[in-house]
Amino acid sequence: MPKNEGRAIDAVVFDLDGLLVNTEDLYQHVGTEMLRRRGHTFDGDLLDAMMGRPQKVALQIMIDWHRLSDTIETLAAETKQIFQGLLDSRLAPMPGAVALVEDLVERGLPRGVATSSGPDFAHDVLARVGLLDRFGFVLTSADVTHGKPHPEIYETAARRLGVEPGRMLVFEDSATGCAAAVAAGAVAVAVPGGHSRRHEFPGARCIANSLADPRIFELL
Repeated sequence: MPKNEGRAIDAVVFDLDGLLVNTEDLYQHVGTEMLRRRGHTFDGDLLDAMMGRPQKVALQIMIDWHRLSDTIETLAAETKQIFQGLLDSRLAPMPGAVALVEDLVERGLPRGVATSSGPDFAHDVLARVGLLDRFGFVLTSADVTHGKPHPEIYETAARRLGVEPGRMLVFEDSATGCAAAVAAGAVAVAVPGGHSRRHEFPGARCIANSLADPRIFELL
């Protein structure tokens, strides 16, 4: 498809967890199991507080929430151990993700990923679902000082893409991530799934049902 010089969007950036891949559901399973082992429950309010945050921040929230004696490092190692088993059997792209990315490739729109996850995990997950080579870059927690909801990661993405933030379309599934995109001045589209359907998304251009929502293609 030839490039449309009159379009309002010059580039597209995707969140990763719960947006391109179903890892938010897997994280919920991991959190439930870790807290079960300690005699606690992983309720919706705690999940809201942790969702979209960098791992160290999210795990500290869990520790403070339940007054756990564990360190962040201990919980991070346990998370990795439980999670790896789930990746082999349950990892999948979110509905519409592959088709949308391929459509953007055909349109010639530059694409990137901006995630709160770490670099090794992000590259591994994207490679497993066959999407890693479809993006020009993958920004992770290692590339920024301030995690979402701070706008730094999306400001960095705009600079990497060489576009004005207001001409960059960002897809996010959580309130935390959407707030980061809005604060950066990007055109934010919320695509909540599962638990995040209860979130509010002030400033989002629209709240899509999935990455296959026709309203997304109208923006392009």
